[in-house]
Amino acid sequence: MNKQKNTARADFRSKLFILRWIGMAAAVLVLVTVFLWALFPGLFTQFSPTESVGASLQDPSAAHLFGIDATGRDLFTRAVYGAANSLVAAVVAVAVGFTVGVSLGVGAGAAGGWFDTLIMRLVEVLLAVPSLLLSLSVVILLGFGTVNAAIAVGVTSVAIFARLARAQVLQVRASEYVEAAYGSGGNFLGVLWCHILPNSMTPVVALATLQLGSAILQISTLGFLGYGAPPPTPEWGLLIAEGRDYVATAWWLTVLPGLLVVAVVLATNKLSRAIGGENKNEQ
Repeated sequence: MNKQKNTARADFRSKLFILRWIGMAAAVLVLVTVFLWALFPGLFTQFSPTESVGASLQDPSAAHLFGIDATGRDLFTRAVYGAANSLVAAVVAVAVGFTVGVSLGVGAGAAGGWFDTLIMRLVEVLLAVPSLLLSLSVVILLGFGTVNAAIAVGVTSVAIFARLARAQVLQVRASEYVEAAYGSGGNFLGVLWCHILPNSMTPVVALATLQLGSAILQISTLGFLGYGAPPPTPEWGLLIAEGRDYVATAWWLTVLPGLLVVAVVLATNKLSRAIGGENKNEQ
């Protein structure tokens, strides 16, 4: 009886492993495809993202995978070219949040004292403001546009990166090998650079991968609301917004770009969980 239970458990684990592997492979495929779109859009479509290619509001077909929008432009082409704008903006947003947040978090965790208290109070203030409201406030101050929207989204993630980086630094700082490094004559900056930072960054990198998907979603939201790239620039949030007036008659104009955003966000989340899981296994 026990042998049958063990066999069933082994079969279940093997099937679960296969499903996880398939999910991971699908996530990597989605991300690689989208990044290739951003780098080499001309390899995937022969049309212009801003010029008319036929009659308006045509259904999806083999020639036009996402159909044709209200002004006669190929929607798949606009989605392909929009990958560059959306991904670059998301990368800029994550870079801003990562650089500023990790710098503040590492400084607070390593220095301690009044500086730690000051940074953590600032982090609490940022966390108290809803991310969409904060990003809207920043983009209104900076002005509309893709770069400003990216900076605004990056500001919303500073507190998250700072808090995680601080927690990791405090945990590593209390380790025996760090104390041994100080006991061997190491100075503050040397121990911080050689021992604390390398052993603190893996969870932060996993968070950066997760925030990439969140940044894509937030930038698409700002684009949908009209605070991102101006028309006719191809950008995923703007594509969704342009099709909302035709949902009843041409649902694909909104649904297909929306599904593309969802797929990319889910793929980045899957990759982030994989990185975080590897870190737990190593520990």
